Amino acid sequence: MFLGHFAVALAVKKAAPKISLATLFVAAQLVDLLWPVFLLLGWEHVRIDIGNTAVTPFDFYDYPITHSLVGVIGWSVLFGGLYYSRKRLSRESAVVALVVFSHWVLDLLTHRPDLPLLDNTSMKFGLGLWNSMGGTIFTEVGIFVAGAYLYYRFTSAKNKKGTYALASLLVFLLVMHLGNLFGPPPPNVEMIAVAGNAMWLFVLWGWWIDKNRTIR
Repeated sequence: MFLGHFAVALAVKKAAPKISLATLFVAAQLVDLLWPVFLLLGWEHVRIDIGNTAVTPFDFYDYPITHSLVGVIGWSVLFGGLYYSRKRLSRESAVVALVVFSHWVLDLLTHRPDLPLLDNTSMKFGLGLWNSMGGTIFTEVGIFVAGAYLYYRFTSAKNKKGTYALASLLVFLLVMHLGNLFGPPPPNVEMIAVAGNAMWLFVLWGWWIDKNRTIR
């Protein structure tokens, strides 16, 4: 899942307007922001396996720290706790923690059974939507459109930058998603890790959008 994680962040802004969009982007993508760092450190591993699924050539055979069920629960509690330590907002801290956990739920829908309960020897989960290219596109784009619509309806632009910032993000995410689906696979695992660290760009983009939009 790619677009769906951003959709959750965009949609949750309506339910928790005190949380910045940048924070929601970090929460929704937290384990995917950590994963490329852990790849570079050699703590987790992935291999390129063309045909692994219809959608992605990646074989996620070793990533229990970031993507196990127990691991994601731990990251959820940790990030929610860090947010509470800074803001002292109980409800919003719980929302942030749930957004972190939503990542595993959406990945459960798309991944083949490679999401471990705890470690690589434990039970693994995944409903395998990635085995269907058409089903993946329909589901993920549908979730993304719904999340973007909720954010758009609940906020308004303070200026032209508020309009352009949001529109450009939505278009860029869609183009990037299509490139991931239909473009060539990366040449090596190192490139996956380097490209993954570029995801922090979207956190800055979320901050820029929030700065130039206001709650209706």
